[in-house]
Amino acid sequence: MLSLILGGARSGKSAYAEQLALESGLTVTYIATAQIYDDEFGIRVEHHQSRRPKDWKTVEVPHRLASVLRLEAETGRCLIIDCLTLWLAQCICPECAPPEGVDWQAERADLLSTLPSLPGKILLVSNEVGMGIVPLGEINRRFQDEAGRLNQAVAEICNNVVLIAAGLPLKLK
Repeated sequence: MLSLILGGARSGKSAYAEQLALESGLTVTYIATAQIYDDEFGIRVEHHQSRRPKDWKTVEVPHRLASVLRLEAETGRCLIIDCLTLWLAQCICPECAPPEGVDWQAERADLLSTLPSLPGKILLVSNEVGMGIVPLGEINRRFQDEAGRLNQAVAEICNNVVLIAAGLPLKLK
């Protein structure tokens, strides 16, 4: 079962995904896509970590996401992927120093072809970044465009899509 949970920054989307995982009663693996580049972001990551039950497994994967999902997904297991937009940023942003051979279009295609075949419960968290103005700067516009395209493609193959606003879920699909 594939579910996409969308929302803006601090909308409650990660907490919602965590609640769904808890309610599933399944063994949970948290796939964290973030890399910590500064102290403030490190505090944000610690906040997320502090909410998770101690028995949840965490796998940190900023690149080559699909290959990790193929290894971790199992019947009777719930995966939370938090989040697709951080993964995207690390694949396209030169300052994030993606490893040699990481190509965004190949990464995206691999994810989209992998998702439908994964066993278990898969909860994908992603930021909805298309509700604001078109940002200044080429990399910022590329990020917004690619995030929008990725969210649309993932939503198309998911069984459930939920938009979170002010901590409240709105079922879209």
